[in-house]
Amino acid sequence: MTRRFTWLETLRLAVLAAAFVFVLFPIVWVALASFKTPEQMSEPFLFAFAPSLANWQAVFASGVFAAAGRSALVGVITVAISLVVGSMGAYVIAKYRAGGSLTRFGMLAAQVVPPAVMVFPFLTMAQALRMTDTLAPVIFAHLSFVLPLVTWFLIGFFEAVPASLEEQARVDGFTRWQAFRLVVLPQVYPGIGSAGIFGFTLSWNDLFYGLILAPGNAAILPVAIANFNTFRGVQIGTMSAAIMIAIIPVVIASFFIQRRLVQGISGGAVKY
Repeated sequence: MTRRFTWLETLRLAVLAAAFVFVLFPIVWVALASFKTPEQMSEPFLFAFAPSLANWQAVFASGVFAAAGRSALVGVITVAISLVVGSMGAYVIAKYRAGGSLTRFGMLAAQVVPPAVMVFPFLTMAQALRMTDTLAPVIFAHLSFVLPLVTWFLIGFFEAVPASLEEQARVDGFTRWQAFRLVVLPQVYPGIGSAGIFGFTLSWNDLFYGLILAPGNAAILPVAIANFNTFRGVQIGTMSAAIMIAIIPVVIASFFIQRRLVQGISGGAVKY
C-alpha cells in the first residue's frame, strides 16, 4: 500500500514538473531572446552568452511604452464600466433569478461568436461617427467580451452572500439600493477586485480588435508588438523585449486572482 502511494506521488510530481517546464520555458526563452544580438539569435538554444541591451534600447525608442499607456487606459475604462454594470447585473441574476438559466448562458454569447464577425459592426459605427483609429471603438469592442465575463464571474460571489444580511438591512430602514450599496456590495469586494484584474488582463492581451479598429496612431500594446513583424522580417530580439513588457503586468495580476478565479468562473453556473 505504501509502495503504491509513493509511486502515485512520484508520478504526480513528474507531471507537475513537466507542466511547469512546458509553461515556463517559452517565457524564459523570450526573456533571454530580449538580451541577445541578431547573431546570437541564430542559436535558439544558446543559454550562455554576453547579454546586450540593444533590443531594450530599441523598444524604449519605438513608442511601445506609449502604446502600453493606451492599453492601460483602455483596460481601466473597460473594467470600470464592466464592474459598475456587471455588479448590478450579477446581483439581480443571483438574488432574483432574473431571466433564468437562459440569461446566464446567453451573456456568454460573445465568447462563442468569432471576433471576425463581431468586429464589423464596431468598425462600421466607428467609420459612421468618424472615430476610426481612436480608442473609443476599441473600448466598446472590449466591453463586448469583458462585461459578460465580469458579470458571470460575480454571480457566484453574490450568491454566497446570506440573504439575511439584506433582509436585516431592509428591516433597519434601508432602501433596496442602500442595502445593495452599503451591505451586500462590501461583502463581495474581494470578488470585485479579482473580476477587475481578470477583465483588465483580457483587455490588455487583446490584439484583434485593436488591430482592426486602431492600427495607427492610437495603436495599443499588442498592435505595437505586432508591428515588429516588418517587411524585413520579424525583429525577434526587439519583439521579445516588448513582449516582456506585456507579460510582466499579466504575471503580477495572476498572483492576485488565482485563488478566486475558479470560484468566480464556476460560481456563474446554474445552481440546482
